[in-house]
Amino acid sequence: MATRLVKLTVLTDFTCANCCVGQHELLNAVSYCQDTLHLPLQFEIEHLPFRLINPSILPDDCTKVDKADFLMTHIGKEKFTKMSDAVSKWAEEKGIPISFRGVMSQTTRAHRLCQKAYKLGRQSKQIPLMCAVFKAYMEEGQDIADINVLAGLAESTGTMSKEEAIKFLESDELEKEVDSMTNEARSKGITGVPMTIIDGKWAVSGGQSSDVFVQIFKKLAVAGSHNPSSPFSGPVADTVLVA
Repeated sequence: MATRLVKLTVLTDFTCANCCVGQHELLNAVSYCQDTLHLPLQFEIEHLPFRLINPSILPDDCTKVDKADFLMTHIGKEKFTKMSDAVSKWAEEKGIPISFRGVMSQTTRAHRLCQKAYKLGRQSKQIPLMCAVFKAYMEEGQDIADINVLAGLAESTGTMSKEEAIKFLESDELEKEVDSMTNEARSKGITGVPMTIIDGKWAVSGGQSSDVFVQIFKKLAVAGSHNPSSPFSGPVADTVLVA
């Protein structure tokens, strides 16, 4: 059976706990399909930036505010409590210490660095850095708007040296590109993340479980490399969101 290439384009933001959950679940699904099910699929994953918090509200170098306090003010106490409870339940089940401790960070610099990683080595560079940034922010409560924090993550994941990362982050390289990608996503009606685009055709919204992705990937494997049919059982709007 011929191997089918599956392109996964994931719009995400590091301030989003559901994006962190979705990252874990998607990568677990990919690993399970390849290493356990041995499906005839090859995955190409690219993460694109999305900013949930407007830079005018939260600049990179703003006076730091407590993450939980900021979110309660920004989205409301009731919505924050519901989200926090759901994330805490998932974290406890998975043994991954996601929390809302630490300061609120604007994610422009982190997105720029992750786009640079993709340019340097595509998913082999971008995914480890993405995971490291999520871990630093969601598990360790670090400030990922801090250039030194990001530079340390770049070095520890082999993206580039700390000195190279600092030089890059102190420049404006890829800043316009990150702005453009975020604005383009919003212009196409995307207001929340994570959003996973499969083969540029089918959109899966929200932090879905790995089981959801596994079922989709199984259908893609059965369809083969030339069948363009939707992997979804029900009606899905086949809107191309990413060129």
